[in-house]
Formats: sequence, structure tokens, C-alpha cells
Amino acid sequence: MTQTPRNELEILLTAVHSGEVSPEAFVTRLLDLQVFMPVKDEKHKIAGFQTSTRAEPLIVKVEEDQKVMILFTAPERAKAFLTQFPGYSGGLLTEFAWVLRRMAKDMGIALNPGDKMGFDFDAEMIAMMASLLPEEQ
Repeated sequence: MTQTPRNELEILLTAVHSGEVSPEAFVTRLLDLQVFMPVKDEKHKIAGFQTSTRAEPLIVKVEEDQKVMILFTAPERAKAFLTQFPGYSGGLLTEFAWVLRRMAKDMGIALNPGDKMGFDFDAEMIAMMASLLPEEQ
């Protein structure tokens, strides 16, 4: 079963998986594209009111000393996966570069984990991508 790309990032992922786009071009273009980052949903007495100013992203421990941040190409792609993680019913849509600037060192990223339209980035690749970012103004 093939999946139909739903946005610019998914079109790019399809192209890199098929060899139409080089990994280098993929990384360069990815930096400005939007991703969905699941965040822990705070339960508060007032609906829609958030007391924390920091979003808590979904980070999964994959090995003893290795952690991976979970991201998706769109909120719809996250629904089935997030059923395994109660409390992560909300999220942020933001540029991939914004996530890179704010994530911890020595962490990987799983984009659409378990999906044919997914991509895994190890910590070394994330560090290389972060080095490509221009200085924040």
C-alpha cells in the first residue's frame, strides 16, 4: 500500500526515499519545512489554560544511553502512534530548524516513526544539521 504525500515535507520524503533527491538536498530543504511536535497535554481546571511556558516534547529512550525525539510530518500522521503515549494529545506545528535549535545534544529524531513515509536521524546527523543553521537573530 502506497501513501499519498499530504504536504511539501512528505513530497520531499517520497523523493529522497526514491532516490530523486540526494540526502544532502533533503537535509538542506528540510530545515525550513514545518513538522508536528507532540507535546504533553497539561490537564487544568480551566479548559484551554496552560500553566507551563515550556512544551514537553515526546522523547523515547531507544537504548540505554540513546534518546530520540518524536516528530511527524503532519498531526494526522501522529494519531495512531500517540495512542501508545497517554498525555500527548496536543502538539506544535513549527519549522524543523526551530526544533533543532532547542533540542538537547546527543539526541536523535524519528520522523513519522514506524511509517513508510518516515525517516530516522541519528545524533551525529542532527549535530551536522544543526551546524548548517544560520545564527539566530
